[in-house]
Amino acid sequence: MSALHRFLVLVGGAALLVAVGVDTSAMAGRHLRLPLLGSIEIVQFAVLIAGASALLIATLAGVHARVHLLLDRAPPRLRAAMHRLNAVSASLLVVALIIGSVWLLTDLWYGQEESELLKLPYRPLRVITLLALLGMLWAFLLQLWRPRAR
Repeated sequence: MSALHRFLVLVGGAALLVAVGVDTSAMAGRHLRLPLLGSIEIVQFAVLIAGASALLIATLAGVHARVHLLLDRAPPRLRAAMHRLNAVSASLLVVALIIGSVWLLTDLWYGQEESELLKLPYRPLRVITLLALLGMLWAFLLQLWRPRAR
């Protein structure tokens, strides 16, 4: 396991643990009449970090879901072409998401965008999203130039 993969697993796992811990505490607090204000905001932040880590891990490892019904029955040349077409399509989708993310990030950079209760800023989440998307694009482009044996 590479250092990047290990780091992403640790960050994503820690974010999931935070989300579970906060949500469990909030649920118990509701029953004990001691609500944990802002728990939804914390869980949303943690889930974004965990999701970005998971997407990066899956993309870097090349283990996104595939329809094996067609892939397993295709001859090797066609299978390679289908993998390349998948990488091109995924790259185009990620480029569109990057364009939208950059647009939002630049448009709202100087805005006072924050969560309602805890006043957590949204800017770092937008940066994390953009970095995850750039990492995914890099991984998909690598799959185009250096396809893996499948």
